[in-house]
Amino acid sequence: MYLPIADTVVNPFALLLIGFCVGVLGGFFGVGGAFMVTPALNIFGFPMAFAIGTDIAHIFGKSIVATFKHAILKHVDWKLGVIVGITGMYGVQLGKQFIMYLEKIGQVGPIVRIAYILLLFSVGSFMLAEYIKFKKKRQVNEDGSLKTESDISGVALRLQNLRIPPMISLPTSGIKEYSVWLIIALGIFTGFVSGFLGVGGGFVRVPMFIYLMGLPTAVAVGTDLLGILISNSWGSYTYAVSGRVEVIGAMVMLLGAGVGAQIGSVATAYVKGMRIRLYFAVTVLLAGVSVIFKQLHWDTAAGVLMLGSACTLSAIVIVLLIKGVAEAKRSYAEIPANRAVQETR
Repeated sequence: MYLPIADTVVNPFALLLIGFCVGVLGGFFGVGGAFMVTPALNIFGFPMAFAIGTDIAHIFGKSIVATFKHAILKHVDWKLGVIVGITGMYGVQLGKQFIMYLEKIGQVGPIVRIAYILLLFSVGSFMLAEYIKFKKKRQVNEDGSLKTESDISGVALRLQNLRIPPMISLPTSGIKEYSVWLIIALGIFTGFVSGFLGVGGGFVRVPMFIYLMGLPTAVAVGTDLLGILISNSWGSYTYAVSGRVEVIGAMVMLLGAGVGAQIGSVATAYVKGMRIRLYFAVTVLLAGVSVIFKQLHWDTAAGVLMLGSACTLSAIVIVLLIKGVAEAKRSYAEIPANRAVQETR
């Protein structure tokens, strides 16, 4: 399929497939999934600036579906998401201006890929280490059951106690007070990452929500998608005005992403918080390896790893969803049976 704006030829089924897989993973992890899509589009032949702009437009459309699903599950802190989303618009503009400068001097591809590698491996390694530490401790609740979510980090507790007025309460996130200035700084920084790397910013924002603010994993996922929806509406516009959005490619990916996002969003209701963090870390690290392959000009290996890991992880999420639904149905079926036994006694 020929894409006239980007002036490149791509396989439409590859775009549809990666759209579906990233929709599943995005709805499950609360990320736009662009840390996989932007490198993938670049691998498939998109110039880097077009890959960034097209993916931001695709993320915007997909986030509408995913945010709606998480809102039904009550995983969205609307107050926090709106603040981060609006301030993120300014950050997106800063990132976009930097990309235009790098494109002008002919350095956008190598610099963006190096930034991807550093960020992906930093975030993925940190979250994987946190999961391993949690599993070794085997923490238990007061009733003796094993914990499925780690305690709030020490950094998050210190930042919650930092009094820089004005302060804001975030009851949905379980936070009594938090400085608005810290939230604004978070929004601008992740917005810059979004505009610079062509991502929703979620692979940075979700860990920051968890480890710097103390949000539960499911709420961090849903709230991040709201922030992505708001900030990427501006990102889509500003890249489109610059002629860097391949509309046809974005629409093809969105067809698959719309279905996948609903599956991934519902799966978070059946998978425990720390397991979500584990799969998130693995996904980020695999994406980082694929970008290294691209940097080494191993294009075929990069493409195979990118699509292969996305498809495999999407299949895992779907299997977890099916198992979770089956277990829930089994539990509901056992309730009437237990009542009947009690009544006969």
